[in-house]
Amino acid sequence: MGISIWQLLIVLGIVILLFGTKKLRNIGSDLGGAIRGFKKSMNDEEEKNAEQQPLEKQNAEQQAQAEDKPKEKQG
Repeated sequence: MGISIWQLLIVLGIVILLFGTKKLRNIGSDLGGAIRGFKKSMNDEEEKNAEQQPLEKQNAEQQAQAEDKPKEKQG
């Protein structure tokens, strides 16, 4: 009892009649632009995280080295 191909074609025909091909093309291009923007922001976020991890690692190493050095007595 699924949807047959003929039912999908009828629905598609009705949608084209209601909205027209020009409006559907605009909707498609807007949707494509939104997806591209989303992918770009995801890639930018991944690159940002990749840049921050080495910096955090360097800071942790510097702190470990600073703790290993003996403290001089003041007096």
